[in-house]
Amino acid sequence: MTLWYTSLLAVVLLLFSAALYVILSQSMASEIDNTLNNRASLVQESLVTYMLQNPLTEALYGRVVVPRLDPFASSGIYVQVLDRYGRVVDRSQNLADRVLPYNENMFVTGLRGVEQKDTISQDGTPLRLLTTPLRFQNQTIGLVQVATSMREVQTAQRSMVIILSLGILVALVIAWVIGSFLAWQALKPVDRITQAARGIARAEDLSRRLAQHGPADEVGRLAATFNEMLERLESAFRTQQRFMADVSHELRTPLTTIRGNVDLLRRLKQVDYECLDAIDSEAKRMSSLVADLLLLAQADSGIQPIYKPVEVDTVLLEVYRHANTLGRMNNVRVVLGAEDQAVVNGDADRLKQLLLNLSDNAIKYTAVGGQVTLSLEREMGWVRVSIADTGIGIPQEDLPHIFDRFYRVDKARSREQGGTGLGLSIARWIADVHKGHITVTSKLGEGSTFTVWLPEYQPVQALPEPAAGALEPEVAAGPRFAGS
Repeated sequence: MTLWYTSLLAVVLLLFSAALYVILSQSMASEIDNTLNNRASLVQESLVTYMLQNPLTEALYGRVVVPRLDPFASSGIYVQVLDRYGRVVDRSQNLADRVLPYNENMFVTGLRGVEQKDTISQDGTPLRLLTTPLRFQNQTIGLVQVATSMREVQTAQRSMVIILSLGILVALVIAWVIGSFLAWQALKPVDRITQAARGIARAEDLSRRLAQHGPADEVGRLAATFNEMLERLESAFRTQQRFMADVSHELRTPLTTIRGNVDLLRRLKQVDYECLDAIDSEAKRMSSLVADLLLLAQADSGIQPIYKPVEVDTVLLEVYRHANTLGRMNNVRVVLGAEDQAVVNGDADRLKQLLLNLSDNAIKYTAVGGQVTLSLEREMGWVRVSIADTGIGIPQEDLPHIFDRFYRVDKARSREQGGTGLGLSIARWIADVHKGHITVTSKLGEGSTFTVWLPEYQPVQALPEPAAGALEPEVAAGPRFAGS
């Protein structure tokens, strides 16, 4: 990160320095050209004034009478005057015995009235030379050349390049040092989080958390997210451990019963139907448990049921018949409450399993002489199926956990009644995959009500018939169902 920011700063400084160098160089060159133009104009005005004051001057015959040039010259400005025949008629004293260079092309171009600016070298000294026509009474009678040394300008440009280069170098070094320090300071919390995460992974202790006392910036949010992830991992790990322990416990009890009865049969050396009934009962219980575990494993793997329109009232009627039979066996009355016709998009077998699990659960926890009521109603686009009982009820502190796998409010009584603690977990999964949910209300000693909410099936409206003469579609569209 420091390298990227330092490189960006280097590019910006180089562009700025280049622009500054070009602007200052052009500014100095423009200043020199303005000075030369002023000197040339002053010479031009002086010559014209002198010739007007001396009418006997034969300027029109080729003579150019030049006044003293020393007042217009300085130590750094060189002036030279040529007549129209190319002869040097005068020059400033600082030129001594030297003349400013000129050639035929320059001379011809000047006589045509064109001003010329050139950078030349005279005896190893760079000069800026201005050649401008000398006019009198609308005629070009000669040329005026004004020059100045460019050595100071070049020295200033070299000094500027050195200063800018050193400045850029120093700025980049300072930026690198400060940037490295700031990056280290900024990334130090990330490194601390990395070290803490590595320590947690090596110690295999998911109960540890990252300590973050700074502001709620990006690093703070990272630490909070990591702690949240650790909390979820710990919860999943504890759930898995509890799940394995519960499965082992659930399978150990029927296996112990089966082995005990087998040993008893061996000792008796004869058929004992009570032992066979016990073995058969425990084997059925294990089969049911294995089937439920297989279903939950499929649910965890993301397997989805096959959806199609299902008449919930028909499914509820089948569940009622089963529950009525089971209720008579347990001296519990099963009745139908509100009845309506409703269609949902789902899997009929899974929905039946959902309602069977809830009704069986209601009958198991309803005392002799109690009642279980099954109801079906439609409400604002939802299908509501309620299974209410007059049983023992569920404590409020247990309500948030009743859908957890192998969770039982009364573990001993549930096991005696043949429950595995998976029925409600399976019911919630079935409701979830049908885009619905289950709500529970309960009071101790008064009973519980489980309500299944499922979205009502909304058939796609048929397309209007095409107008006469319209082209028929190549393939007729079949019925479409929501969620299919």
